[in-house]
Amino acid sequence: MKRSGSLRSYVITRVLLAFPMLLILLTVVFLLMRVAPGDPITAALGGRVSAEELARRRHDAGYDRPLPIQYLEYLRGVATLNLGTTILDNRPMTQVIAQNGAATLELSFFAMIVAMVSGVGIGLIAGRYRDTAADLGGRLFGIVLYAAPVFFLGFLAQLTFGKWLDWLPTSGQTSPIVGATLATHTNLLVIDTIIDRNWTAFQDVVRHLIMPSVVLGLVIGGVFIRLVRVNLLQTMKGDYVEAARARGVKEGRVVYKHAFKNALVPVITIMGLEFAVLLSGAVLTEETFNWPGIGSELVRYLDNRDYIAVQGIIVVTGIVVVIVSLAIDILNAWVDPRIRY
Repeated sequence: MKRSGSLRSYVITRVLLAFPMLLILLTVVFLLMRVAPGDPITAALGGRVSAEELARRRHDAGYDRPLPIQYLEYLRGVATLNLGTTILDNRPMTQVIAQNGAATLELSFFAMIVAMVSGVGIGLIAGRYRDTAADLGGRLFGIVLYAAPVFFLGFLAQLTFGKWLDWLPTSGQTSPIVGATLATHTNLLVIDTIIDRNWTAFQDVVRHLIMPSVVLGLVIGGVFIRLVRVNLLQTMKGDYVEAARARGVKEGRVVYKHAFKNALVPVITIMGLEFAVLLSGAVLTEETFNWPGIGSELVRYLDNRDYIAVQGIIVVTGIVVVIVSLAIDILNAWVDPRIRY
């Protein structure tokens, strides 16, 4: 009962601390977008429209009002999920986040599955069989994945599996025909094809998803391999592990039941942070595979100086990072009771 209460207090404290963190984040983004001379409307459209049209757009966007009023309206917009409209293509930011953010979420989810399966699995084997061929191979594999640029691995995968073997498509989220006929319910194409029971489109979507998610997942998995191995070796030196061995517990049970759980605590933190980074937009992967995610959209809006869109994407990204960090802290406190105190 005492342990449950301490966990509850820890969760409440972390949730309360998240609000000032969000406020600081939103304030910094607001100030950064206004530190340069002029305003986003003038930066994006200056010289391309008449002075009257420019003044009208500045007034509609509220950039002719005092800075404190702009700040309050900005906070109200974030609270009501009204992040404005893009200057470049006149799209509501909610639509940009829903469509392109869903594409990034889909890619990130399957990439994290690949990363966890490959990284945790290989790292566990390398730590379990230290200084053997399996350990050497696992460490070498992890170092290569960690050091290799994701776009380089992407080009190799496109060349090998797309051009030479012709197994998988090399770019895009769907083929043109499927994309033109596919009904969207959630903007998550794998789920949408399952909802419609459109198995032909499902196969097409999955085939387009395999290459970018595996490449991105393996790159992240390289971090997990090294982290799992190091932490497993450290926990294997603990007194409770020696005590379990002294009681005659089998070595496999000692590793997987006792040492592995404690080795996962720092790994969970890194997993959560890596997933937050992926959700903010795996820019290089999306650019390499022409994936219509939030990262590629951010690059496009930056190129066109659409700072309203840039501000909206950064705000949503920051909120996602804060939420994921909060979830990581709570999960770590649940796994390791020592963190609660």
